[in-house]
Amino acid sequence: MNMRRLAELPLFQGLDEDGLRAVGAAVVEESVEAGRVLVREGDYSQDLTVIDEGTASVEHDGQELATLEAGAMFGEMGLLRKEQRNATVRAATDMRLIHLTKFDLNRLRGSAPQLMERIEQIVNERS
Repeated sequence: MNMRRLAELPLFQGLDEDGLRAVGAAVVEESVEAGRVLVREGDYSQDLTVIDEGTASVEHDGQELATLEAGAMFGEMGLLRKEQRNATVRAATDMRLIHLTKFDLNRLRGSAPQLMERIEQIVNERS
């Protein structure tokens, strides 16, 4: 993962160099084509996803609720609270995604504690 690009994404902004390196080593990058369902409403969350490039639509009960753009993340609520996904997310354009699993996040608690604090704050704000 390109550390410069990682540092530009809102979730990772302000992390120190060691924290960024730890995150960079843990993330899995993925490219997806437009139209692909990224997550389904009702499934359990296995990872947190950050949009690096592209846009996605958020749908609930078949209705579009929002558009997510580069820098946005999804999956954090279900991952930290072990809840089912409350929406379907579909790639509206070709996309580049960054994934962190629950295991990865637990490992990052020591090397990037600011990241975990940020994710927990976002979850609390969205609740």
